[in-house]
Amino acid sequence: MSTGPARWIMHLDLDACYAAVEQRDHPALRGLPVVVGAQPGGRGVVATCSYEARRFGIHSAMPIHEAHRRCPDAVYLRPRMAHYLEVARQIRMLYRHQKHAERIAQSIRPDCSSPDAVRPGWPDYARSR
Repeated sequence: MSTGPARWIMHLDLDACYAAVEQRDHPALRGLPVVVGAQPGGRGVVATCSYEARRFGIHSAMPIHEAHRRCPDAVYLRPRMAHYLEVARQIRMLYRHQKHAERIAQSIRPDCSSPDAVRPGWPDYARSR
């Protein structure tokens, strides 16, 4: 049995993150199906899409021509990777400034990270299993 502080590994998968960033940055896109990835009529795939677009069966890695067939009226946007990387950096900075998180693990991708949070007094769920 450990006597040190409890340790939680949180996995934050920012599902639909790129589309959510676009909707945040452009309020007129809120509530609309947004697809981030290749442009219709070309070759390529969906990088991600909003939940509104998912209602049409669109998902990541789907060929863009299939996404366009399912929802021709969606808003199709090219990825802005430099911007998404900056947003991911801002999110990681939030972890660092949380009183509850003393240590932070490295991010896996811009839209996914696993902060390693240790705080004295947190319940140790790993010990209870």
